[in-house]
Amino acid sequence: MEAIAGDDVIQQGETTDACTPPIAGKVSSPQKFDGIEQKTSQTSQDRPIPLSSAKSQLRWRSDALRSLRFLLRRLATIGIAIVAVFAALTTWNVYNYAPWTRDGRVRVQVASVAPQVSGQIKELRIVDNQFVHKGDLLYVIDPFDFEVALRTNKAALQQKAADRDVKELQFERRRRLSQDLATSVEEKQIYEGAAIQANAAVDAAQEQVAQAEINLQRTEVRSPVNGIITNLLLREGDYAHAGATNVSIIDTDSYWVDGYFEETKLAGLCVGDRAEAKLMGYSAPIMGHIATVTRGVSVSNATAATQGLPNVDPVYTWVRLAQRVPVRIAIDNVPPGVPLVSGLTTTITLRDGKDDENGTLLQRVRAELETSFFGLIGGASARPGCIPGPSST
Repeated sequence: MEAIAGDDVIQQGETTDACTPPIAGKVSSPQKFDGIEQKTSQTSQDRPIPLSSAKSQLRWRSDALRSLRFLLRRLATIGIAIVAVFAALTTWNVYNYAPWTRDGRVRVQVASVAPQVSGQIKELRIVDNQFVHKGDLLYVIDPFDFEVALRTNKAALQQKAADRDVKELQFERRRRLSQDLATSVEEKQIYEGAAIQANAAVDAAQEQVAQAEINLQRTEVRSPVNGIITNLLLREGDYAHAGATNVSIIDTDSYWVDGYFEETKLAGLCVGDRAEAKLMGYSAPIMGHIATVTRGVSVSNATAATQGLPNVDPVYTWVRLAQRVPVRIAIDNVPPGVPLVSGLTTTITLRDGKDDENGTLLQRVRAELETSFFGLIGGASARPGCIPGPSST
């Protein structure tokens, strides 16, 4: 009980101290003021932010993100549209106006060798796909019959030459005799005619000897060009007929490229333009230039029918396909490792020579775009004097 009473007394004393006003003239200690400031700052920091201010900040951020997304969408749409227009112009230029074609072929001249005399093949000097030079021996025909003919003709020549000498002496004697006493005019004319006939017979015999000699030389069949033997089916023992082809030689000095260009692209090419022909399977192109342009192609409607009248097809397709015109390209340079085989397909691209190193990249791009635009609206014009006319050839 005493302890409880003591505690009450202490509590009442603390309450009295707290309620008693401060005595005038007495200054509080600095430690008390520091404690009060710390409590005040902690109270201000722990005070919560108003809810309306947080919502406004969130709303502002959301509006900014929405505006940024809208702007990015607009920029992406404009960029895609620009790329689409550029791709469309490029595609139009490549496929409708640019002078190029995938329809190209490597061409070559083929020498068809045929013997000029007939006979059995005695010796064959070549094999298939062998390279031969001009003048190389291909095969030999049995020369026995031709040697006999040569000797026979030489013997006949000697005989006729002797007969000519005799008749010329006889005519010379008759000519020196007196005209009235030893011989008559008729006899002189007879001997003169015989001498002339003998001279003609000698000339004919000489020609026969020359023919026999050339026939003997023709038993050795030689290559007329530098080239490669192809599709050789000839064998020793075969009979060669005069004029019948039995050896084919690809003339390796005569390769060229034919490009079959659409008629809509003729305005963009010119004789002398540089050309690049790329074979399938090879990255390095064959370099060349336009040599000639074919001036005529077959017209099916011009084919003569009954009674020689033109046979005109009444069917005309709605979609018009451009006619293809052969353009001959002379080969200037073949890259190492690229074989030339007749019949290979090529992709041909032409260069007019004006978009070379002299112009800057910007100028070349501008020229390409102008060309594409004019081709798009149908205003592309041909370069004058590119394809020579009939009067200039």
